Amino acid sequence: MIEALSPERLRVLFCDHLNIVRGKYVPWRGRDGGARFCRGTFGVGYDKDLLPAPGSTVLEGLPDMEAVYQAAAARPGWEPNTRVVLCDLLDHHGQPLPQCARSALKRAIADWQALGYEPMVGIELEAYAFQIEPDGSLKPYDTPSSHVYATGPFADPRGFTDELWEKAAACGLPIDSLNTEYDSPQYELTLTYADALKAVDDIVLFRLLAREVAFRHGLLLSFLPKPLPAQGGSGVHVNFSFRHGEGPQKGQNALSGGADPAALNELTRGCIAGLMQHHRGIAGLAAPCVNSYERLQPASLSGFWQNWGIDHRNVTVRVSAEGGAAARLEHRMGDGAANPYTLVATVLQAARLGVQRGYPLQPMETGDGLTGQDATVSVPGSLGEALDALEADAALVQAVGEGLVANHVFMKRDEIAKTAGRDVLGARDFYIRHL
Repeated sequence: MIEALSPERLRVLFCDHLNIVRGKYVPWRGRDGGARFCRGTFGVGYDKDLLPAPGSTVLEGLPDMEAVYQAAAARPGWEPNTRVVLCDLLDHHGQPLPQCARSALKRAIADWQALGYEPMVGIELEAYAFQIEPDGSLKPYDTPSSHVYATGPFADPRGFTDELWEKAAACGLPIDSLNTEYDSPQYELTLTYADALKAVDDIVLFRLLAREVAFRHGLLLSFLPKPLPAQGGSGVHVNFSFRHGEGPQKGQNALSGGADPAALNELTRGCIAGLMQHHRGIAGLAAPCVNSYERLQPASLSGFWQNWGIDHRNVTVRVSAEGGAAARLEHRMGDGAANPYTLVATVLQAARLGVQRGYPLQPMETGDGLTGQDATVSVPGSLGEALDALEADAALVQAVGEGLVANHVFMKRDEIAKTAGRDVLGARDFYIRHL
């Protein structure tokens, strides 16, 4: 008997090594399922070169991988008669694909759960909007009189953020705030705090939604870290905390905050110490394109220096001045070239290593970060140096996933070779239409 084709379809999605969301439309059948993709996707660069990266099986016949989903995880989409779902990737033996970043995040969550904690995450995105001109070229979106924290028609004369808000609400993507950032035409888009996996699933879908809504308004929304050389960069800030998973404090925030650094509890101090210890290695995964190192500069309100502080925007790890339920840590190095699953998994794993290995915590930053700072160690000066630091950080590589990291390093070294000798704008154009 032939099964009738449903008028409702399912958009089956996964986020790849380039932070590109790939997928297929399949009939919605209301049950668990999967869709098959070529595993060689993990050997494809932004320029569509097919490379024999580790795990890509490009030279092994380009076999399939399967993107599996649970029907209960499907949610309303923003296209007519379409649901969306994010998937885990399996190899031909039915095992998690080593290159699957969503599986890497699940492992990081499980590692924290084994310690008795449930990770909570909130992500802040920053992006620039460009007008798509009749000849296909890009021009910064004309936002007259826009300024930091602007809202309304001066900030968005075409109204793409109005439609974004409506569609996000209809899809169950919980916006926490939406406004312009310091430079024009730059926007900040933040979703509500949630369990780590849900938070990252939400941000992956929200980012895709935002780009598609903007495109329908004749705009390209770019999360590239430094699309305009003379203006500020765009980051992806990872806010996180932990709930007690068991015992009399179950459900309560396990981190501490507040104005007094001496009052920070052992868990909080261990997390910060881990992020400090692995600062240079983290960069290879959190800031993974050539353009990232245009953004990561001193006095740039980014995660340049190996430092931390309380309610301080010019350090890499910002501790909330709030305590209790609102206590959290904010890691400020990452950018929109990073796969969000990989980025959050890396931050959580580095923090866990600090707790479990008892790294000593360096003193809190006392400089303002604009005219001076205590810190003397910074991120590497280029993507190539950052990849070297990542490969040298064996503990972090093992925690995040050796297969994922090996594939990532191979593909990124190819990008370095292809962007070598280009000016800043040339390197920007290499990425901007994808990111």
